[in-house]
Amino acid sequence: MRIVLVGPPGAGKGTQAHLLAKTLSIPHISTGDLFRANIGQGTPLGLEAKGFMDAGRLVPDEVTIGMAKDRMLQPDAVNGFLLDGFPRNLGQAKALDEFLAEQGIELDGVLDLEVPEDEVVKRIAGRRLCRNDGGHVFHVDYNPPKAEGVCDECGGELYQRSDDTEEKVRTRLEVYHTETEPIIDYYAQQGLVATIPALGKVDEVTQRAIEALKQDN
Repeated sequence: MRIVLVGPPGAGKGTQAHLLAKTLSIPHISTGDLFRANIGQGTPLGLEAKGFMDAGRLVPDEVTIGMAKDRMLQPDAVNGFLLDGFPRNLGQAKALDEFLAEQGIELDGVLDLEVPEDEVVKRIAGRRLCRNDGGHVFHVDYNPPKAEGVCDECGGELYQRSDDTEEKVRTRLEVYHTETEPIIDYYAQQGLVATIPALGKVDEVTQRAIEALKQDN
């Protein structure tokens, strides 16, 4: 099964992608992992991407597309994959279609995680991270620490990431609406989109996605 997962920041894509990929026994291919792997391994595409990133510039679509193509050609992706964070815009979506057509395969579905904008802001702006290496994450409403500003696990200081402020979150949402949302319409015209309400318990959202995939196949 070959799936694209889309949704605004804060929709829980990373969590759902991991659970869905495990349930469906297909690899989870995320843009972040692609960049880290290629840069870490020093591949030509990774070095090219690192050059742009070090210069504070956006990595061009062709570099991202190249990394995604290489990954989808790996042996573990022969029977399917779940794409998370790719395609991010119409250009990438069309490039993906061309690549799949060349391979004689096609997408089985596009899962659109739907979350109200105010909930996205609340989810992200309320996050607090521990400064220590444990990577513990809390939330002022959904998972508050026992003592304000202090990690329950190690006593470290909790802080809010600079790009997690309400203002920055709304800016990220504007970028999502402008760049990524058009791919939903693009895939909807192909009859591939299933909209998944992403509020509620994590396992409930996963089950909705699985049921949607069953109905489409």
